[in-house]
Amino acid sequence: MQVIEIKKIIFEIIETLIGSFIMAVAVSFFLLPNELSSGGFSGVATIIYYLFKIPMGTTILILNVPLFIFATFKIGKGFFIKSLVGTVSISFFIDWLDKFTPLTDDKILACVYGGILTGLGTAIILRASSSTGGSDLLGTVIKKYKPMLRTGNLITIIDTIIILLNVIFLKKIEIGLYSAITIFLMGKVIDIVFEGIYFTKLVFIISDKSLEISEMIENKIRRGVTGIYGKGMHFDKEKLVLMCAISRNDLAQLKMIIKKVDKNAFLIITNSREVLGMGFKNE
Repeated sequence: MQVIEIKKIIFEIIETLIGSFIMAVAVSFFLLPNELSSGGFSGVATIIYYLFKIPMGTTILILNVPLFIFATFKIGKGFFIKSLVGTVSISFFIDWLDKFTPLTDDKILACVYGGILTGLGTAIILRASSSTGGSDLLGTVIKKYKPMLRTGNLITIIDTIIILLNVIFLKKIEIGLYSAITIFLMGKVIDIVFEGIYFTKLVFIISDKSLEISEMIENKIRRGVTGIYGKGMHFDKEKLVLMCAISRNDLAQLKMIIKKVDKNAFLIITNSREVLGMGFKNE
């Protein structure tokens, strides 16, 4: 059991390093050369970089030191180690990649690709239950003291304040506007990679031929079906409502099956963020 746990930690550290490198590419090749920010301590480091020419990675590391000292007793040992690896590695990667020529000086391209890559790197790090310090670690620490606060809201507030500081100190309103696009895209990519990859369809079927439909679904699509007893209030009549979680690829076949059995069936189709269990994601 201990060997499995060690392997898991090593794999998560590797994921953290990969995510940190991708984020560093976003910063060094797209965001920093164009004065753009993705919020967090990298936003503060961007200001210091342009005002005092101090390497961005070094600044990120220095800013995180007091936060890590403060957080030592509030976060788990495993999370602390992985976050330390993430913070040190992203600082190193940014300073190293900063020596290379940026890929573009077009701010639109920079905010788009910078946001996508930052979101991808962040999602990989989140999946490893890790951090690169900054606003996400600060949000985690604050959450320990104020459990009723939402971490996502805390991070958004912190990032918004930092972007406003970028605009004030660098005296360019465009920086705030482009950075807002970066943060928006970053959030969307995090949703897609971290959660959205497991999007499935949750289907509710109301039909007088529910038993026949459920048999067809189980035999043709190989998906389980759950029957829920409901009551139609208009006709005051009890009905068996079928509930079925399926992949997006199976949706068209499901519709054909239902239409073939009962063309008057009533369907409700929704997106399900995540489904755990047999035939789907296991955790």
